[in-house]
Amino acid sequence: MGGRQAVISVKRIEQAILLIRGQKVMLDRDLALLYGVEVKQLKRQVRRNIERFPPDFMFELSREEERALRCHFGTLTRGAHSKYLPYAFTEQGVAMLSSVLNSPRAVQVNIEIMRAFVRLRRILTAHKDLARRLDDLERGYDAKFRVVFDAIRGLMAPPGPKPRKVIGFRVGKG
Repeated sequence: MGGRQAVISVKRIEQAILLIRGQKVMLDRDLALLYGVEVKQLKRQVRRNIERFPPDFMFELSREEERALRCHFGTLTRGAHSKYLPYAFTEQGVAMLSSVLNSPRAVQVNIEIMRAFVRLRRILTAHKDLARRLDDLERGYDAKFRVVFDAIRGLMAPPGPKPRKVIGFRVGKG
């Protein structure tokens, strides 16, 4: 890439992309951090330009969705979370943000975010293609190879929830 340094790492951006309501989104707090602005400033600009953010570009999380995110990402620390529900921005919503947050950093960060979304789309497409090819191969072999194909499918499956440790005192049976 000609020795040019990215404003923010692609890995950091990819970690901020979440799957909510079946869509890949980024939350207002993560975007504000990347853009170098306060969350309230980002939200203020969005509200001033709300006509640019239809529901397929941005939506507000429900209380249940916010609670689930808090549980997933850690406990609530005093002052670390807003009393307002977060906004979730789709790829198109993130692109629209660059027009309302008009700064050189916003433009550069937006370019890196778009690249991250494109990279994730390519990975998902490659995964689907691999699964299709595996189906084609499986049809060509008999039951003896079923164990091999099942093992490969197991490796391709997303990891399940980790088993939870039992905490506390247990009285033995007897």
